[in-house]
Amino acid sequence: MMLGAFVGMFSETSLNIALPQLMAELHVSQSSIQWLVTGYMLVIGIILPLSSILTKWFSTRQIIIFGLCDFTLGAIISAMGNMFGMVLLGRMIQGIGTGLILPLMFTVVMQIFPPQKIGAVMGMCALVIMFAPAIGPTLTGLILKAASWHWIFWSFVPFLLIALVFAITSLENVNELTKPHVDFLSIVESIIGFSGLIGGVSLASRDGWTSVSVIACLLIALISLGLYCYRQIHLESPILNLRIFKYRDFRIGAIIVMVDFAIILSAMYLLPQYIQNGLLLPVALTGIIMLPGGVINALTSAFAGRIYDNTGAKLPARLGMLIALVGVILLLFANDHASVGYVIFAHVVLMIGCPLAMSPAQTSALNALSGREASDGSTILNTMQQIIGALATALATSFLEIGRLSANGTSHAYAFTNGVHFGLYFTLALVVIGLLASMQIKDNGR
Repeated sequence: MMLGAFVGMFSETSLNIALPQLMAELHVSQSSIQWLVTGYMLVIGIILPLSSILTKWFSTRQIIIFGLCDFTLGAIISAMGNMFGMVLLGRMIQGIGTGLILPLMFTVVMQIFPPQKIGAVMGMCALVIMFAPAIGPTLTGLILKAASWHWIFWSFVPFLLIALVFAITSLENVNELTKPHVDFLSIVESIIGFSGLIGGVSLASRDGWTSVSVIACLLIALISLGLYCYRQIHLESPILNLRIFKYRDFRIGAIIVMVDFAIILSAMYLLPQYIQNGLLLPVALTGIIMLPGGVINALTSAFAGRIYDNTGAKLPARLGMLIALVGVILLLFANDHASVGYVIFAHVVLMIGCPLAMSPAQTSALNALSGREASDGSTILNTMQQIIGALATALATSFLEIGRLSANGTSHAYAFTNGVHFGLYFTLALVVIGLLASMQIKDNGR
């Protein structure tokens, strides 16, 4: 499961560095190429809300083996693609696999480990997941220097096949199959709501927020999500148990996790493009510049889990958000002539802050639940992360385009840097929200 989650996050973040080259080779616009990131997360966002009900109908082995096979198929389709549509199709198929594997890993942790070890184990899970963004940009940069972008997708396959061998030979079933009634109206409302929300925001980066298609898409999505939430609260066997938001610790922890994930993904989307189009540095060097921050991100994730076991979530969550605030401000002062050392330092500061808050907040949220509710909580947290992550990437793209166009008439590097600054203002707002939420954690925070 850790290998599958690793590849899922590797796939989610490694492609950012290749977007400029893919945009040129596939002959599509900035707003279209962003769908390779957003479309992947869109499918994850559709699948994740269903993962809780799926674990009640299918065994751990069945879900994981299917997810790994599905991901492998999607990776091969994208690797063999020579048109944007085929690459996008493969990406969306990959999203199904990640949407199945990611929440199940955290659910199993809550079921098989004692409470006093959960913080450390969740930290190890976070380490595995965050190691993917750590090496993703560097590995992608090296692949692009030595071979074509097709090999980015081929690189997923060996890890998936190793995970598949382990799943077939060693994976045990831990979930209880109760096979409850499936409310198909809830599934329809979920698909329309979540896909419409992501689609509407993504279209806004191309057509503008005032276009009729964007407004209609968002309106339909919000109505569907409203009906979906109302139905989940009143159903005896909901697809997604939203009633657990009544627990204050879960609610606060969920907000911090969502915001934190949005900060990481928006920054990881903007920074590689700034390095290539603002600083005008080659793609291989872009990956090397992002490596220190990625490694620090992974190591801090593991360390933060142990801090939670000793102190609770209050201290690491607040300290993490304050450090992230400093990191974003440092990036906002970076211009098109900034030194590589300064960019690395600012990125490292941001990558210390975000994971320092993330793992303790997630553990605190799940520890507020018990029994079957812990499975529902894991599903909700992972669903919201992916939805918010897709929204954050789409919004960052919108702000980048607004900022770039507002600097029309200047050099390409200056205009693009201005666009990145607009995107980082959005990231800054997210950090402030996360900091305010961290102030609401109770003293025990556990």
